[in-house]
This record gives sequence, structure tokens and C-alpha cells, in this order.
Amino acid sequence: MDTTPESYLDLFPLEAIVYLTPDSENVLEDIDPDKVYVLGGLVDESIHKALQTARLPIREYMVKAPNSRNYHSETLAINQVFDVLSTYYETRSWPAALRAGVSSGKGYVLPDTTEQ
Repeated sequence: MDTTPESYLDLFPLEAIVYLTPDSENVLEDIDPDKVYVLGGLVDESIHKALQTARLPIREYMVKAPNSRNYHSETLAINQVFDVLSTYYETRSWPAALRAGVSSGKGYVLPDTTEQ
């Protein structure tokens, strides 16, 4: 791994950057080896206009699990997002990837793991 004080905006062409954020309306359907994925966070409208954004397909593959706090969050820690992306890259399976990175504490589970 290389580190640099330079901004990713100065290192890569804008069209190659995909900023991952749970705020995006765009769903990440596949990983494109020609893109640079920035594991981001919550962003404002100005980022949405300047860069491509995407979110993990949590809503598309997972369901809200009943819980006493009625808590459901698609916001993950950086290491969780990395685990999801790494597992997806290896398996090409979103269910396997989401199982690896989204803890049950987020309030989402895969449909086959919900209580009947």
C-alpha cells in the first residue's frame, strides 16, 4: 500500500472515481477494475454533482430485521465496507459479501436468516 498527502482528486481522473456513500441514489452493482473506489462517508450535494457516487446494495439484498430498538442503518465503518468489497471481489456474490461485512447490529439480515 502506498500513502500520500495528495488528494485522490489530484491523483485520478474524475470519471474514474466512484465515491462510496450510503447517501447515494446509485446502487453499486459490480466492481469495475478501471474505476477507483473511495470508501467515503456522508456527503453533501456538491460531492454528488462533482463525482460518481454509489452505495452498497444493502436494501436490494437484505431485509430489515425486527429488533427492540427499531434500529436499521446502512452506514458502515470503513473496515466493514472493505470487507464487503473484498468478499464481493473474491466471490462475485453480494449475499456472501454482505454477510461478511454487515453485522446484525445494523438491523439488516439476509432474507434466509430472518426469524419465521
